Amino acid sequence: MRRRGLPPAAAALAVLLAAGACTSDDAPKPAASPSRTPDFRPGADGAGDPYFPKYGNGGYDVAGYDLDLRYDPATGKLSGRATITATATQDLSSLDFDLAHLSVTQVTVDGAAATARAIGNELVVTPAAGLVKDRRFTVVVDYAGIPGQLENKSLGNGGWVRTRDGGIALGQPESASTWYPVNDHPSDKATFTLAMTVPAGLEAISNGVPGPRRTSNGWTTWRWTVNSPMASYLSTVVVGQYRISTGVHGGRPMIIAVPESVPAGSPAARSLARTGEITDYLASVFGPYPFDANGGILVTDDRIEYALETQTRPVYGASFFKDEPNPEVVVHELAHQWFGDSVALRRWQDIWLNEGFATYAEWLWSEHDGGPTAQQRFDKAYAGFDWSVPPGDPGPARIFGAAVYQRGGMTVHALRKTIGDDAFFRLLKTWTSENRDGNGDTAQFVATAERVSGRQLDDLFDTWLHATTPPEQ
Repeated sequence: MRRRGLPPAAAALAVLLAAGACTSDDAPKPAASPSRTPDFRPGADGAGDPYFPKYGNGGYDVAGYDLDLRYDPATGKLSGRATITATATQDLSSLDFDLAHLSVTQVTVDGAAATARAIGNELVVTPAAGLVKDRRFTVVVDYAGIPGQLENKSLGNGGWVRTRDGGIALGQPESASTWYPVNDHPSDKATFTLAMTVPAGLEAISNGVPGPRRTSNGWTTWRWTVNSPMASYLSTVVVGQYRISTGVHGGRPMIIAVPESVPAGSPAARSLARTGEITDYLASVFGPYPFDANGGILVTDDRIEYALETQTRPVYGASFFKDEPNPEVVVHELAHQWFGDSVALRRWQDIWLNEGFATYAEWLWSEHDGGPTAQQRFDKAYAGFDWSVPPGDPGPARIFGAAVYQRGGMTVHALRKTIGDDAFFRLLKTWTSENRDGNGDTAQFVATAERVSGRQLDDLFDTWLHATTPPEQ
């Protein structure tokens, strides 16, 4: 299964505003920053990930994406405007965004016209004046075109898929750049707001909390908001004929979307119906559910060969349900809300932290739901396993391989057996609470595990994550 909340920021903002309103002569004043001559240079055209050096970009940190788009399924054309707020992390003479297949008509930086040129899947923006380090700025991009997929033979073609009745944007490790200008690497998480206008009668479903809809002149605008930082590959939109059921679970909106072509009593629909129950169980293991909305979208188009987990709303590939209800698909994707979404990767090499824990969540659920125990699932996975690929460094072509998923899950179980249940389950909640809305890596996780358990665990993780021979049970 390939994929693919929120401490309230408003309270912190109110405190800052109140502090800023102080006018007393005795109020502390900010220290003057030392004068310096800016050293304006282009931002890097990649985030420098060891596996995918050209994914993402350097020189700035995005705070939020605000998209106002229109999609016409009849022509396949997507058009609209992206407003991107960011802060410079260096003195910038220019900066890059990832953008594939789409043409830009106008760009402004802080309201002033900027120049833009496309170099492959990079959009290079040169503002009228350089951007000084630590300066907050806003880029507005008007663009249009026929979105498509990114070609990656070893990882699948993520991006925009034109379907029979609409379109779907999803994919991992990259996809967002096929439908909006973006810093497309999980190390730069940002908030996300979408207004998607589609022909009346079609649904447009995306991440986060739904907003008010408006229909005018035969077009309907759907609004969605994610107020917590989100990795860009998690952003999704699904346009088509869907039955949408809405409710409230745990005080949060619960949105379930199933294609009209799928019967309400189908195995997939029955599995999706257990989303609330599964969320409650996982929250008892991992800690409080970390986002503002919950639910799932079922994708059935035969050109979608995998499922994508999205923040606040997992997308499930219908092929995984086969002929019988398979709630473990739901378990796996919901587990990513903690492991992968709320706590996102800092680099793709550490993807076992996402998939190993999501796989182990399946094993825990199996035992909870009256199926094989976690130990039995471990024993089955261990028997006859190919140990030649280490999950701690699988290589960029194998980030979705069995070593990452199954051996990743076995690594989690080996950790549990080594430190005991009490320390293990405390560790899960400690990791998800301390790193909520942030990023993590393997070294950080190992350090947290050692702190919580009081054990030295380097040998354990070296063996299970990096050895190429079967570890001793």
